[in-house]
Amino acid sequence: MIEPYNCVGLIPTVWGIRKRADMMKNIEHLGHLTKAAAWLSRLDIPVRLLVIPEGGLQGFNDEVLDVDHVDFANNCAIDIPGPETDALGKLAREYDVFIMAQAKARHPDWQDRFFNVGFVLNPDGEVILKHYKLATLYPVEHSMTPHDIFDWWIEKYGRTLDAFWPVVDTEIGRLGVMMANEASYPENGRGLAMNGCEVAYRASFPHPGTGNDFFEISSRARALENNMYVLSPNMGTYYLFPDSTTPIDTFGGRSFIINHRGAIVGKQEYGAGSTYVAGVIDIEQLRHHRASAQVSNWMKDVRAELAQIIYDREIYPKNLYLDRVPMKHAEYKEQVIDRQIALMHERGIWEKPGYRKG
Repeated sequence: MIEPYNCVGLIPTVWGIRKRADMMKNIEHLGHLTKAAAWLSRLDIPVRLLVIPEGGLQGFNDEVLDVDHVDFANNCAIDIPGPETDALGKLAREYDVFIMAQAKARHPDWQDRFFNVGFVLNPDGEVILKHYKLATLYPVEHSMTPHDIFDWWIEKYGRTLDAFWPVVDTEIGRLGVMMANEASYPENGRGLAMNGCEVAYRASFPHPGTGNDFFEISSRARALENNMYVLSPNMGTYYLFPDSTTPIDTFGGRSFIINHRGAIVGKQEYGAGSTYVAGVIDIEQLRHHRASAQVSNWMKDVRAELAQIIYDREIYPKNLYLDRVPMKHAEYKEQVIDRQIALMHERGIWEKPGYRKG
């Protein structure tokens, strides 16, 4: 039996990086923030899970500044495991918690490239799960994804749920990752859930998507339709560089811990600074609901043969970066986004707006 426990999602101030070594300033700050958040949140029941939002280590300067992919891969991306995950491992051991976090990281088989990787550390500080992001923030994010090298990926890892939506079974439940924009697509939540996920990491999301409720609506929908917890701490204040003096609230707050029924069990509206969100995770209640409900445990009723018809034709191009580096912003919009919109019109899926007709 898994007793209820507290999950703490950090909402850190972050300084964007110019080089890999700059990350240590952010990691030191995460340590200070963890000390306050864990101490206060464990006054009622133990904290067993600590969540660091996407961008908490490196920021997003590769996206904001349209940085060359190869340059960022060689000068700013990390290796997992590596010195940065070792530093987080010390936090895991000190507070006896699992940690879910993210970093732009290299793959040993792909020189001069980086991926966006979500990972889990156990209380011994060991990396026990790595998930390679499947849907980047189009068009600004330069990370490679497994779908961008799809043929190579399935040859190496197989065409399985574990190859794309890995889940790790732990003493606090089954943990998985669908960071940031991944959870904008229902398929990624369902992929995790079909692989047994009970607690999913979903962080971060920028303003105005937070202020316009995109972040909350999509996070709660993924939780409800899959009967799993969704952890959605957002970023705090952003400084462009370690020596910058102008703070920017790029993300707009709105951090949540959401239970398996889509209800918010922890909320923090504030985002212009450093703070945290906390909420109780009750795995036994989740398992009871999945095993006892007749209606709202919907996954048992999925008609797989019908779902397969929906995706009978390819939409987004696979193997986009099998033989080239990821595109910069302007080229991506022209070569991918504009063509994808045209494809939806050509297939009659979307109707063109009146001003584009004729």
